[in-house]
Amino acid sequence: MQLVLHTGAHFTEEERLMKCLLRNTSMLSKKGVVVPGPSRYRKLLKEILNALQTAPASDAARDVVLDAILDDETADRVVLSHPFIFGAPRASVYRGMIFHKAPERMQHFCDLFPHDDIEMFIAIRNPATLLPALLQHSPKHDMASFIGGTDPRMVRWSETLTAIREAAPRLSITVWCNEDAPLIWSQIIRDMTGLEHGEKITGGFDLLSSIMSDEGMKRFRTYLKTHKGMSEMQKRRVIAAFLDKFALEDEIEEELDVYGWTEALIDEMSDIYDEDVLEIQRIPGVTMITP
Repeated sequence: MQLVLHTGAHFTEEERLMKCLLRNTSMLSKKGVVVPGPSRYRKLLKEILNALQTAPASDAARDVVLDAILDDETADRVVLSHPFIFGAPRASVYRGMIFHKAPERMQHFCDLFPHDDIEMFIAIRNPATLLPALLQHSPKHDMASFIGGTDPRMVRWSETLTAIREAAPRLSITVWCNEDAPLIWSQIIRDMTGLEHGEKITGGFDLLSSIMSDEGMKRFRTYLKTHKGMSEMQKRRVIAAFLDKFALEDEIEEELDVYGWTEALIDEMSDIYDEDVLEIQRIPGVTMITP
């Protein structure tokens, strides 16, 4: 069986993605793809992965978990989403490493399903904007203590993803930048569900409609109707053009107010993030969805 696990990250439209997947359950089930409701498995997976820290999975564990998740459905591919599987926002960073629990968790997840094809999907986000968002949900009152005294410029997603691959080498990982999500939303859904390029899905512009004015969306949909047959790359260029003119500024701009952080530091962290994205694309076993 093919098992897909979407792991967040926090504050990257993770619940909107799950809702979009659930809107397509009927169509997907006809293709052997099951998207169970999160209530079926999120608590169960957390409990099992916690238990695997002290004892290996039993021979029957896989079938027990799948029976609970599938609830008598049959599937070739199962898509799960658990943005808290690596920890709550308040505990997402330890000594400068994002999702420090992720390598062990994914190793245990692969051990739980030893003969299945496992794929992990994750959205990453610029630490310059992610760390302040995480800090707001932490009992720590300052950034330095929250990230363990590490220089924020040293927080790299590539460190986390490399560690996951080393801990679970048979795991394949698909990554995208949250900042690019409006342009590649439909491809993310198709890749997660194993659909072919260009197959019709419901909600392919869900994220776009949340950051574009109603007038812009109306004109955009009219444009699509009068320009049928565009490739995905052409559609992305059209989306970028419409966003340039009709984006809701309040939805795409973030106010960063972290004590001690200067505009120069934020710019430097953003440049480092861009370099880190290039580094991620060089990690074996990692595929990055780009515009």
